[in-house]
Amino acid sequence: MPISNMKYPEVKNYFGGKFFPGTTKKYLDVISPLDGSLLSKVPLSSKEDLNHAVEAARAAFLKWSKTSIKERVQVFYRYKALLEKHTLELALLIQEENGKTLDEARAEVEKSVELTEFACSLPNWTGGEILEVSKGVECRSDYYPVGVVACITPFNFPGMVPNWTIPNAIVLGNTMILKPSESVPLSAVRIAELLKEAGLPDGVFNIVNGDREIVEAICDHPGIEAVSFVGSTTVAKIVYARASSNFKRVLALGGAKNHLIVLPDAHPSMTAGNVAVSMSGCAGQRCMAASVMVAVGDTDHIIDQICAEARKIIPGQNLGPVISAEAKKRIERYITEAEKQGATILVDGRNAIVQGKEQGFYVGPTVIDNVTPTMSVATDEIFGPVLSIIRVKDIDEALAIENANPYGNAAAIFTQSGGMAKYVIDRADAGMIGVNIGVPVPREPFSFGGWNDSKFGVGDLTGKSSINFWTKLKKTTTKWNPEAKTNWMS
Repeated sequence: MPISNMKYPEVKNYFGGKFFPGTTKKYLDVISPLDGSLLSKVPLSSKEDLNHAVEAARAAFLKWSKTSIKERVQVFYRYKALLEKHTLELALLIQEENGKTLDEARAEVEKSVELTEFACSLPNWTGGEILEVSKGVECRSDYYPVGVVACITPFNFPGMVPNWTIPNAIVLGNTMILKPSESVPLSAVRIAELLKEAGLPDGVFNIVNGDREIVEAICDHPGIEAVSFVGSTTVAKIVYARASSNFKRVLALGGAKNHLIVLPDAHPSMTAGNVAVSMSGCAGQRCMAASVMVAVGDTDHIIDQICAEARKIIPGQNLGPVISAEAKKRIERYITEAEKQGATILVDGRNAIVQGKEQGFYVGPTVIDNVTPTMSVATDEIFGPVLSIIRVKDIDEALAIENANPYGNAAAIFTQSGGMAKYVIDRADAGMIGVNIGVPVPREPFSFGGWNDSKFGVGDLTGKSSINFWTKLKKTTTKWNPEAKTNWMS
């Protein structure tokens, strides 16, 4: 059970550069998955709280949107320096509220730095175009901010996913309302403090905490022009449908069921290391995690090495807990169900206990062989350190399994054959492909984004293509030359 005393003060909402308690006086406990201790309490905000945030954001937009992008970007040069200065502090906070290992949490902060670096380059990407389209007639295009935008972020990356949206959206002239996961609200508070220290004007960035009720209010609020969401596919569909029905611009990223296709010629040690890390990194709680390995032909020698690598991953040492006791029960239930259905448990992570942290929510790395495509471990997003192995005869059977799943975030192939790699790249129905890479997340300026039931809406939140989501394009046609020959443009 949680201890009686909180480590941190109650989380507050953030409007107009100041922190305010929620008006409902309803709170949820913020529990550390490391040991079950009580970190803080987070308010379940009301529509009134959201109204205050929108008012602050709309007031700030009038001036911020008129500030030149060269000036706006200066804030994020300073913010980047503050992220670097406070990397360890931020990583420790992420570790406490999410449960990641310290190395994973540090990597998350370092990715936030990279995302901010890209935002600082946006003046080079958003110059617009100008062209003399007819004698004496010019056409030009310019990017304008959308307005007040809202970003709803998940528990699994308390720092990185908010920074998918914050730097780009704000540098491009928008003002923002962030709704962090109620499970991990502490990192958002620290982000707000660092942005203020970096010189971001009050009201440009705001935070509203809460659960389903505040998400629905964001989707419905007439003062919010665009909504981004990252989370489960079930909720992504709801957010997309509700916000778009209110005529908002929406991009909602959902879940995944990523397949790693392993051929017999794959480099054994490289493949084993990549598959094990992809399956267990961040305790498997990421939409880019390897969930299913499709073993083509005789790959027993590689599977043996994967199991050996998995046994080196120890809960409480180089493997963090899952987010909650409910998540632990759900993940272990999937493993038990697969075993009952005839699958073979090669590495069993059930009933993991870490000495000194007996109240933590740990699941050990689990490798399940002889899985069939219809088993729940093969079809459902488990969101835990579990790898299911499906055995097939050839590459086309492997691709059929990959492409039959409704998601489309990532797929990967492990092989030493360039021809086979290209065969999979061309045919896999996913937005991000890896070749001998278990977590094929693109680096900036390339954008993150999947296909099918992994994304609802057009465009991407990150990278160069995010410009089109966070801005509106204005086209201007100009004629100053009265002597120019009259044509259809007149």
